[in-house]
Amino acid sequence: MADLAFRINPNIILGSYTISRLGSQVHEWGSRFMVIMDPMLNEAKLASQIMQSLIDRKIESFVFAELAEGPTTKVIEHALSLAKEGHVHGIIAIGGDKAIQVGRAVAAYYNEVHDLYTFIDGALPTTNPLPCICIPTTYRSPFMFTPNIPIIDSRSHQLKILTVQGGVCKLVLADPNLMITLTDNQKATLSIDLISIALEAYLSQKANFFSDMFIEKGLEILSYGLDGSPTLDITTPEEVLLAQAGCLISLGAAASSVGIGTLLSLSIYSRYHKSKSLISSILLPFQLEDVAKFKLAKVETLAHILRACPPETQGEEAAQQFTEYVRQKLAKVSLPTRLKDLNLTIEQLSLPVEDIKSVDLVNNLPRSMTTDELFDFVKLAY
Repeated sequence: MADLAFRINPNIILGSYTISRLGSQVHEWGSRFMVIMDPMLNEAKLASQIMQSLIDRKIESFVFAELAEGPTTKVIEHALSLAKEGHVHGIIAIGGDKAIQVGRAVAAYYNEVHDLYTFIDGALPTTNPLPCICIPTTYRSPFMFTPNIPIIDSRSHQLKILTVQGGVCKLVLADPNLMITLTDNQKATLSIDLISIALEAYLSQKANFFSDMFIEKGLEILSYGLDGSPTLDITTPEEVLLAQAGCLISLGAAASSVGIGTLLSLSIYSRYHKSKSLISSILLPFQLEDVAKFKLAKVETLAHILRACPPETQGEEAAQQFTEYVRQKLAKVSLPTRLKDLNLTIEQLSLPVEDIKSVDLVNNLPRSMTTDELFDFVKLAY
């Protein structure tokens, strides 16, 4: 088992209507903030509600919502420039992965004098970061509790994983009310993506008793959110259960590591802007079939925790039923089950495979995989 070396840097506040307390929570870090916000919140008429909490407490702020390209170096450079011009005291990032990663990057590099591409090419930041407050609007954020930031290099459209200072994120506010705008398809893909992250962290070479604890409890709660409670004792609303599960599994992934599904989905998204959660969902059944060959006992454990098979089912049959459980979830909301359904050729997919071999996190996979083996895995899912 890998040694445990883990520190939870941010305070975490999870609960309904926590967003209404944003102004009082951020006051200790300053009175002027840049708010990096997913534009979807404006369309859902939630942006004004969020900003009112800052206005009521006389905290100055301005909104940056130019996130259509995703967390690219071009977007981060633009946001950095505006933040410096505004002489802000901190960053508030509200949204999905795009907003969270851009916000964390701006906070990390705000006081640096070197060009952003200096850090893209391998340099580490040396100055103190701005405080960053993260408000996720999706169930999963596996990088939020780590010093790693996945971004897209605008020069090459390649995935890059930046390493920044510890403690960039000072506070995480997780309000399930911000997640009720998700469609059924979005909930399905995010939930399956969450199962994928849990599987990867549980089987990673970096897994430890601490990460296992978070993963096991997170999956138990996720099963209640997906399939209902086995007893009448739990009456917590679905969106709250999913938010709790997402927080715990993200913490588990931070204490361990993400794996092949997450890295491939990020890399394919970087190249072709296809949905990360959808790609991860497509890959999960194939991940399960692969890892069941050499980590069967752990796969069986997760299958029972998630209630993907009856309690008496064991071994290969439990793993098979786990895989079928995921495929049924995909079929229920008519989601694609093959990478070819994303209108990508197998030749196009060879590039993202090559890209992730240069990412350090690939060394944390449950087993060592060459580029050829990674490509064989992609071909199976194609």
